[in-house]
Amino acid sequence: MVPDVSAVGYVIWGVDHAPYGPVELPVLVGWIKDERVLADTWLFIERNGCWEQAARVPELQMFFHQRRGAIAAHGPAGNSPLALSPGALRHVKVLGCLNDEQLDQFLQFAEIQTVAAGTPLVRRGEPANAMFLIVEGQLRFSLAAEGREIGAGNLNAGEFFGEISLFDQGLRNADITAIEDSTLLKITTTRFERMSAEKPELVAPFLGALTKSVACHIRTESHRYRDSLCFVQPAGR
Repeated sequence: MVPDVSAVGYVIWGVDHAPYGPVELPVLVGWIKDERVLADTWLFIERNGCWEQAARVPELQMFFHQRRGAIAAHGPAGNSPLALSPGALRHVKVLGCLNDEQLDQFLQFAEIQTVAAGTPLVRRGEPANAMFLIVEGQLRFSLAAEGREIGAGNLNAGEFFGEISLFDQGLRNADITAIEDSTLLKITTTRFERMSAEKPELVAPFLGALTKSVACHIRTESHRYRDSLCFVQPAGR
């Protein structure tokens, strides 16, 4: 007997680390078709009482099979660029302020780059001439000073890096490597300058979202640094 899943609730874990829902299956399917929910998006399945990645949920698997077929139809296999629809960019946080028409225009100034797992993308000390938005996949970054690693972590789909290069073409300060097959949008300084000249109405909301995201990150790191100072302060002072 096939279980009835039409009234099952699903909670979606967003790229902004916030839960959305619960929603029923028809709504969730619509979000998958709009590419707001991806194969690796985490869902809380009320009937099971547990979290699961969307592509592993039996009633959703057919929709991700259809999605893979649609991607293959847009571009040949290998390292050739893939076509991306505006819906595929919905989960990139700094692009959430743009509508479909604006996202189509944004793509005209960006380069779609696919990277195989294990491939270095950025090396420390290289000239920085582009920003990257992670559409799919996961990357690993490593920071070093005086020959030793001082920080490392993962960059996930929906995040970005290299934004300072749009304003100050210095040197990269980290090594970044793909730890799984990934798709990114690359925005070079040259293309960003052209977009600023030709589409200022597009750049304004993008820079606004970028500024808010960077400010939030700085605030979080400041709090973390303050807490670390309190932790190491000698007792009695």
